[in-house]
Amino acid sequence: MAPTDGIIDLLVLGGGTAGIIGAKTAAGFGARVVLVEQERTGGDCLWTGCVPSKTLLSAAAQARSRRPAGGGNPDFSAIRERIAAAIRAIEPADSPEALEEAGVEVLSGHVSFTGPGTAVLNGEVLRFRQALIATGAEPSKPRFTGLDPARTVTSETVWDLTALPGRLAILGGGPIACELGQAFARLGADVTMIVRSRILAKETPEGVDIIRESLKADGVTILENSSISHATSPAQGHRLHLEDGTTVDADTVLLAAGRTPRTTGIGLEHVGVHLDDRGHVLTNERMQTTNPLIWAAGDVTTHPQFTHLAGVHASVAASNAVLGLRRRISPAVPRVTYTSPEIAAVTSGGSGQPVTSRTVWDSHLDRAVTEDRTEGFTELLVGRGGRVMGGTIVGPRAGESLAELSLAVHKKLTTSDIAGATHAYPTYSDGVWNAAVLDVRERLRSPLRRTAIKALATLRRLALDARRINSKPGNRPQSDVRH
Repeated sequence: MAPTDGIIDLLVLGGGTAGIIGAKTAAGFGARVVLVEQERTGGDCLWTGCVPSKTLLSAAAQARSRRPAGGGNPDFSAIRERIAAAIRAIEPADSPEALEEAGVEVLSGHVSFTGPGTAVLNGEVLRFRQALIATGAEPSKPRFTGLDPARTVTSETVWDLTALPGRLAILGGGPIACELGQAFARLGADVTMIVRSRILAKETPEGVDIIRESLKADGVTILENSSISHATSPAQGHRLHLEDGTTVDADTVLLAAGRTPRTTGIGLEHVGVHLDDRGHVLTNERMQTTNPLIWAAGDVTTHPQFTHLAGVHASVAASNAVLGLRRRISPAVPRVTYTSPEIAAVTSGGSGQPVTSRTVWDSHLDRAVTEDRTEGFTELLVGRGGRVMGGTIVGPRAGESLAELSLAVHKKLTTSDIAGATHAYPTYSDGVWNAAVLDVRERLRSPLRRTAIKALATLRRLALDARRINSKPGNRPQSDVRH
């Protein structure tokens, strides 16, 4: 039952994925919840992240498949409309009206903490019992000078482009850079990626090699281990000067080299919430900040910046805050880069125990062979007793196949659990099953298990021989079946 004393049970700062899920979770428990959003609910995922980028990738894949027959670049305005249509279709689920229907009060403006249990919104004082910080993050600024703001975009403003760039330079090599780089190249842009180290630095070298070759096949130029010293703005576009003395010319520059948490200006210093050296809110495994009455979730924290993680962590935070539970976040962290092919991985946060790698290449995966897409693989990381500790999948729809691995890591399943479950055939997810079977067979080859198996086989043989002898004429046959 909601309180009648005017005090907010849970004040939520931010209306992105973490804020929406956290607010709905708390309201579902009967708490009085107020969500404050400065711009529009839905967050980066809806407006500038997941939804528009995946729509662009789909349109680019279609353009690539049609180009050999028709030639020429696709209608960029039609693609922009398709992106807008996808956003319109999904937006109602994240709207203020949907939140209000779920029991959440939605307010607009900039909110800032002023002291324990108080905050100010548009000059009005709000009193609250607990709060959830879900203010998200924004694209990081470049460390060099000389860029023309009029010809520079970020992952948030790239969707404002009204025409396909002729020459696009992308600064960064993470998932956003790789996805948008491949998409714009497939649409017909001349794309150059400038990366300080290597692309997709968190992924396995074998998987990155496949993605790198795929990007190059689509026409993307990748300059790894490269840094920009400064930029100049000639009459047409930008000229990026690299540390090695070479230059890259571009009509448009896309900044995709990291994101910065939005923690300035919200009064965290007044409520004892501590940050790391990069400005992220520090939390424990229950999503509690250094102030036990203030929680945080999403890109504003030190955790990986994924929409699915933001939602799950916000649900944990809200449940703990409202019900006084001590739920902990799962160590299983899945991630997907939606290039073609996709690369998907899940980790368990590291337990310190040694792991064994079991890899099945798609050249041995029947569905991949029939689709002529055999460049990928499935790798399982297996700990003691066959426990699944993580893995990587590269191939079409790798993100879908990753779901089984994520569940296995979360529930501490073994490769025997996976191998013992019947899987549909032929599918791409069959790679997970094949890798699990490979591990089970390899473990059965250990000296101890081989001895045990040999002993069991011998005992079974002796039992069958005894039954055969007893069933000869003159001997009453033995049967376990009762009539």
